[in-house]
Order: sequence, then C-alpha cells, then structure tokens
Amino acid sequence: MKKVIIVGAGIAGLTAGVYALQSGFDVTIYESHTIPGGASTSWRRKGYLFEGGMHWLTGSSPKTPFNKLWREVGALDDSVNIYNRDPFFAFEYDGQTAYLYRDIDKMRQNFLEISPEDEKEILKLCSDIKKFTKIAMPIMDIKNVKVKKKTSFGLGALLGMLPALLRISFYSNQSTKEFAGRFKSPLLQSLFENIAGPDFSATAMAFTIATLTSGDGGYPEGGSLAMAGRMAKRFEALGGTVQYGKEVSKVSVHSGVACGVIINGEQINADAVIVTQDTRVAIDTLFDAPIQEPWAQKMRNSIKPVLNTFISVGVEADLSDVPESLTFNTDEPLLCGGLPEYTIGINNYAGYKGYAPQGCTAMTSIIMGDSYDFWKACKENGTYEAEKQKLAEAFINILGKKYPQTAGKINVWDVATPLTYERYLHSYKGSWMSIMGKGSKMESYPSKPESIKNVYFAGQRIMIPGGLPVAAETGRKAVQYLCRDTNTVFQGNI
Repeated sequence: MKKVIIVGAGIAGLTAGVYALQSGFDVTIYESHTIPGGASTSWRRKGYLFEGGMHWLTGSSPKTPFNKLWREVGALDDSVNIYNRDPFFAFEYDGQTAYLYRDIDKMRQNFLEISPEDEKEILKLCSDIKKFTKIAMPIMDIKNVKVKKKTSFGLGALLGMLPALLRISFYSNQSTKEFAGRFKSPLLQSLFENIAGPDFSATAMAFTIATLTSGDGGYPEGGSLAMAGRMAKRFEALGGTVQYGKEVSKVSVHSGVACGVIINGEQINADAVIVTQDTRVAIDTLFDAPIQEPWAQKMRNSIKPVLNTFISVGVEADLSDVPESLTFNTDEPLLCGGLPEYTIGINNYAGYKGYAPQGCTAMTSIIMGDSYDFWKACKENGTYEAEKQKLAEAFINILGKKYPQTAGKINVWDVATPLTYERYLHSYKGSWMSIMGKGSKMESYPSKPESIKNVYFAGQRIMIPGGLPVAAETGRKAVQYLCRDTNTVFQGNI
C-alpha cells in the first residue's frame, strides 16, 4: 500500500483524502489549523456562530451531477437538511427593493414592476437564465485512468446545454458592471453589480442566478464547519489520519521526485504528496526552488485575487423581521482599508438554529476590495487592532441607524482582514477566489508539474474562478492522476 501525504485539510484535501483511501492508499493529512475546512469555515464567539465560508452550495440539489460527488465524500447525506432561502438576495435603493427570487417568473415580475422601461432587457435576461439552468458542472474521469465505474455525461444533457452555450459569449465579453449599464433603473444596475461583483465577467452573475433558479444552491444545515466536519469524519472512518497543528514547510524532493514533507525540521516520508494549499503560494514557498514551468509563470502573472474584510456581530435582539440577505446604500460611508464603501451588505442568521443564544442574532458583512496593503501597514506600525475596532464601531453605527433595534445591543464583534485569511489559509494575499474578468475563460492549471514526479496539486486556484465545487473536483482529479501514475484502480463511486 503506497503512502500518500496531503497538505491541507480544506475541502480539496478532504476530498482527495477520501478518494485516495477508497482507492487503496495509506493517507495522512497535515493541517496547520486546529480544525478542518480551510476557507470553508465558521467560528464561535461568546455563543454566536459566524458563517465565514459557504453561503450557498452548488450541488446541493439531488438533481445535479455534483450532488453525487458531495455524497461520496461525506459532505452531504440524507440526514442533512438543505435550506433554500427565498428570496435569496435583496437590494435596497432609494426606497425601493429588488429581490432575487428562486422562482424566475416571480423575479421577472419584480423586475418589471421596478422598471417597466427595462422590459426588453429584463425579458432577454430571464430567457437566458432559463437556458443557463440546463448547464451543470460535469464530473468526468481523466484520460487513461482505470476506474471501478465510469462517470459519464449523457448526450441528452449536452444537447440540453446547446442553447445556453450559444449565449455564453454575450455575457463573457462584458463585465458585470457593463451588463448592468444596459438597464435604465439604478436599482437593477446595483442589484446585478452586487450579485457577483462589478469586475467579474457577467457570466458569473448569470450563472449565479441560474443556479439558484434551477433549484440548486441551497445552504446545508450547520453550514461550512458542519460540512467540513462530516467530510473529516468520513475520511477518518475510512482509516485516514488528520494531523492538526502541523504546518508543512517544504515538500521534500530528491532527484526530481517528491518523497515526503518537512514539518518542524523533520522529514516525513511518503510515496506521493498532494498539495491542496493555495497553489499560487505553494509553487513559490513549498519547494527548495520556485516552480518555473510555463503554467506556474502564467499563474503568477495573471491571477487577480478576490479579497475581502469580514465583519461579524452578535446582537442581543431577535432580528427575524430583517431580511436574511440584504444590501443597501448608506449616505455615511464605511471606511474599510482606507477606502469609502457606500454599499453595505448583511447576512442575517436570526432564523438559524444554534447560531446565537436564545432571542439573539448572529450577523455578518463582507466588505469586498483589496485592502491587503493597508492592513499589512497597520500590522507593521502597531495600529492593526485599533483599526479593526474602528471599522467594527463604524459598521455598528451604520447598522444601528438602519435598524435601531440593534443600537446598544451588540454583545460581541469580530473583524477578519485579508491578513487573517493569509495567516490561517496560507493563501495569496489572503484571497479565497480569483476574478474571472471580462473576456476571460474558465482557466485551468495542471494537477501535476512536469519537473517533479509524485507531486499533485488541487484546490480552488487550479480552476478559475474557484469555489467549493472546484476545490472538490480538483481533489478528485488529483487522485485520478495518482491512480493513473501508479496503475491503480480509482474507486470513487458509492
């Protein structure tokens, strides 16, 4: 039985671990943190649970091909309730509210009521969304790998996708901001820009809406931490071991062949190493010399990281009457990373069991933007904690004006900056996704380098823009390459 070491117990690492064990390998995962999940995580403060990772899951619906993968790795099972929030998202502007409903007819009607003058663009968008609901992320086997049971993607499914494929270029060749500019209504413009971010290709916005209206994109009960816990439990039940609090400093390579890892100066031998730490960082730091292959150079030069500052508050009040996901404009800007933010989004977990003490509410806010240099400078000049507190207090003040029932009721606050993500994830600038901008295609990078044998890469950075499905799919693919290289039968099917 060949020994495999996996670097990182995030979603990619746990996925790779489960499939490697099922295929007969002896597997140990080394994780620098004390819990599994990586970027898909949550944390507790004074009895409040703050969801810091997953807000919806592609593949949560049994009708999707990806649901089978989530079940194979233990992320989902029949005991896990899936919550399909509806409306999924609301945007307030100048006294009006636009809703992102899962029912496309209801959504169309809401948009038409807001802006009858945008009828042509609204009808065109809704028609395209219906087409895009037919597109699903396929799970495929790599070429020449031996498998216990082949994974197929039927001709009927491909034909069903054809009308959507003919419309993709319309969205991919413009940014979300440019697409939003096609509408006369400032409210609809703001709604579309905030679904995926103004700098993303408009395909990100369109496919997000399509995922939700297709009946997919639910929130598994317990969220990120519970899902990662189920996957870790499946991995350990199969005989795998997770070593927490163990940071891999190097992948050990001799004569062009990976032969283990180094932790705290100690060599730990293995026949193969799967690296699921952020590939953008790993290619520069986990090897004696940075990997210089063309794909690695391309990754260094082209990655546009998605960064955010994450604010969470515990409110001593029941906010069940507040929308679950709402973005609104404010006259008083929130200064984050030295930049004014006039659009504030909140996620309200009042109706989520176990997320707060009785009668209280956990609430979070994601402030997008590359504030890495600002926070790094604060860390260096000793103002880091003071600036985090200043940001939290400014957010609490804006929240109190928007919802007076929260004023004076904040029991706990927490701020995670890009430096926080960098520290826990060892990710590039603390990022957790990459921007797929205007004109971009879904860029993919190799699962294995040419210059080093027996090392494999997986994780969200391997396929742009990233996300949970990409993390899982690349974890599975890395094991298929391992199986092909070792003439082993891949046994991933339940």
